[in-house]
Amino acid sequence: MHSEAVASRSADQRGSSRESRHGTPHLDAVSLAIIEQLQEDGRRPYAAIGKAVGLSEAAVRQRVQKLLDQGVMQIVAVTDPLTVGFRRQAMVGINVEGDVESAADALSAMSEVEYVVMTAGSFDILAEIVCEDDDHLLDVINKRIRALPGVRSTESFVYLKLKKQTYMWGTR
Repeated sequence: MHSEAVASRSADQRGSSRESRHGTPHLDAVSLAIIEQLQEDGRRPYAAIGKAVGLSEAAVRQRVQKLLDQGVMQIVAVTDPLTVGFRRQAMVGINVEGDVESAADALSAMSEVEYVVMTAGSFDILAEIVCEDDDHLLDVINKRIRALPGVRSTESFVYLKLKKQTYMWGTR
């Protein structure tokens, strides 16, 4: 977003703390522009972000901290799992009898589970698993996921090759 467009936003849009009627934070154009800057480079200096969005370095620092505190974003190092010793990834479709949320919560607590989403369709839950090897994956699925209360069935989709993994979708 161009700094002129961001800077021209009215003063009442400068606060990013208002919540929508669904309880999620309302993000104004400036906060969205800050997020886009950080998606391009998570180490971009606050002064450079401030120049791009029309705020001071201190104001950007406050906005970023608020966005982190609200859980709107995370600033993390994204690795290629293969290069750090995790040779097996899989998406696991899970069908649950009873409370889907409690099963999703239990999955979320597992360190090998990187992604959990409750779905409508063939599966109640999809979980992405990152493991050291096939034995580790088998242990996670067979002894831990299938042992969860309410888990009726699983179907595993083992990754053969990861072609694209990006977090650059912007804020649209």
